[in-house]
Amino acid sequence: MNVNKSLNILVALSGGVDSSLAAALLQEAGHKVSGLHFILPSPEDISQQRISRARAIAEHLKIPLNILDLNDIFERELITPFVDAYLNGLTPNPCVRCNPTIKFEQMYRHTVQYQFDFMATGHYVRIKRPGKNNPVSLWRGKDRKKDQSYFLHRLSQRQLSKTIFPLGHMTKAQTRARAKELGIPSHGDRESQEICFIPEMDYRHFIASRKNDAPFEKGPIINLKGDTVGEHQGIHRYTIGQRHGLGIASSRPYYVKALEPKGNRVMVGRKEDLFSSDVSATDFHWISPFEPDGHKVISAQIRYRHRPASGRLEALSSTRVRFIFDQPQMAITPGQALALYDGDRVLGGGWIVQDI
Repeated sequence: MNVNKSLNILVALSGGVDSSLAAALLQEAGHKVSGLHFILPSPEDISQQRISRARAIAEHLKIPLNILDLNDIFERELITPFVDAYLNGLTPNPCVRCNPTIKFEQMYRHTVQYQFDFMATGHYVRIKRPGKNNPVSLWRGKDRKKDQSYFLHRLSQRQLSKTIFPLGHMTKAQTRARAKELGIPSHGDRESQEICFIPEMDYRHFIASRKNDAPFEKGPIINLKGDTVGEHQGIHRYTIGQRHGLGIASSRPYYVKALEPKGNRVMVGRKEDLFSSDVSATDFHWISPFEPDGHKVISAQIRYRHRPASGRLEALSSTRVRFIFDQPQMAITPGQALALYDGDRVLGGGWIVQDI
């Protein structure tokens, strides 16, 4: 990217402080900026509130704003698979799936259709462009507490090559301070921790409301000896590593170890039973061309808030991997994403499975 040239850049504008500052910084650097706001599945009042915030930012920055309704594609590509995954004993990560499939793909199509030079978001990640005919690489953001590379590890070269991340070298504190300095209306907004289509993060109620025509069968909770120690209220209500809400009287706490949808059973064990030395993943996506060798220090994340753990990679094929940890890790969960790193560089990721 030629930073000395004025570019025409499309910014994903949610109305929050991160996307707002990303747009402001690009504008401050002399680029022509336009905003794109996505209407996502949510209650009408929340949706209108999000639109109003995005419009307020666009008016503040004096940039054009286009609004794109993604309700239909969200329903088809994200929500239906999300519900089905829980009913099949998996714990999905919708944000990891959404970014390459919906948000960045729709941004990319809009960028190409309307002949923008680049697109930009407010994610805390960095990108490196080694030059023509060489793949771009994705790196963790400077602010390790806010680093969002885990959510973006499935982005394609096509998408990444057109993307700018203005906040990648900033901390969240710097973002808020800079936004306040520029008078951006959203500088003091509270951080959102919600999945956009699940109000108040109550996924159990959400799934029940989507499947109100299907009874959720109760079933046995069994320990590792095969003894029945309780009764579950539907396997969609449980996740690997869960401790509370099991309703089991015991001198030591039980944790959910596995979900067995075929037998409609929840398996539980003690905390020490939840540790595993390896993890398998399929549908693996490499950010650069397939490269299982040449990385001396590999670390893996098995969920967003998981501290990266070192280990050894076995590439079973271009889309299937097995990762052996140096130290066993707790509550590895099928349906979640496995992301691999070489230092701060993102190698790619796949979907955790029970066995491949």
